[in-house]
Amino acid sequence: MFALLLGGNALQGTALLMAPDIARLLSGQNELIVTAYEDRLAQMRVEIDRLQSRNYAQAGDINLQLQELSVQQEALLEQHQLVRALVTKADELGLAALGDVDEQVPVSPSTTSGNPDVAATSASVVQMMDETQRAMNGIASAATERTASIVGELSKLGIEVDLPQSALSGMGGPLLAAESGADLASPSLDDANAVMEALLQYKAARDSLELAPVHMPITGNFRQSSGYGNRKDPFTGGRAFHSGLDFAAPTGTTVLSAGEGVVIFAGQRSGYGKVVEVEHGNGLVTRYAHLSAFLSQKGQRVQTGTPIAKVGSTGRSTGPHLHFEVHRADKSVDPKPFLDTGKRILSMLN
Repeated sequence: MFALLLGGNALQGTALLMAPDIARLLSGQNELIVTAYEDRLAQMRVEIDRLQSRNYAQAGDINLQLQELSVQQEALLEQHQLVRALVTKADELGLAALGDVDEQVPVSPSTTSGNPDVAATSASVVQMMDETQRAMNGIASAATERTASIVGELSKLGIEVDLPQSALSGMGGPLLAAESGADLASPSLDDANAVMEALLQYKAARDSLELAPVHMPITGNFRQSSGYGNRKDPFTGGRAFHSGLDFAAPTGTTVLSAGEGVVIFAGQRSGYGKVVEVEHGNGLVTRYAHLSAFLSQKGQRVQTGTPIAKVGSTGRSTGPHLHFEVHRADKSVDPKPFLDTGKRILSMLN
């Protein structure tokens, strides 16, 4: 009966190792799975404490093995707290799918003699720690890859992304001689700091994306009626340069800011009719022309997608449409690469 009771306790403890939950955690069901995972970690701790509270004289060195298992458990709990913080931050940034782990953990709860196989339990705990480590690695890899993609895409447009360097590297303290037998600083904490750095860099890259005028300035039913470059002028029939993109749309269609910035002009310009201009930084300004009405004013701070005007046909125009320009250093550039870049990046993020 003693052996059966002990074996049952060990079985219950090892059954709590949660590899399938970790797999679902890395598939994006983060908050629900993390909560369930923590509940079972607490149950595991109760079971291990219960085993340690008894005297197993007839089991040889099982007490020593249980002490080692307790140490492993404490390390796992610390590691889990770090992973939870990282998963929460990753969720805020839209990083949900973090990788794959094994569906099952091999468990051997007892030996042939009926005694609990603490070594097998310890091996399962180690495997669980490996899986949570892979979770951290998955977060870091996803963040790093997406950061590199955003930076690469924006650099093609001549937009520099200012990424934080060693944001979590601050440390200090008096210089003291090393002590023999003293433990090294937690490797899990070092790993977590590295992952958090990757997340902070990814956040900076995403913020830079919001500043860049790479988002569509109009939604709904429209068609691109004219491109950037030389074309046949609709009024004279002669060859003329067109400094933007035209999107044919009904009068009153909402015009959106293509990126975060500040409205620097809202008024009339010769040939353009009613115009709104937004400055985005990096020497970039967007112009929205032939408008029928203003929804913004000079000096207003706008975000990506903020309604700033209504489509119209004012100025030199043959019909209702939005004329959209991108300027760098007071010179127009082709807006199409900007909008195409935005589509690629948003597709990756979604």
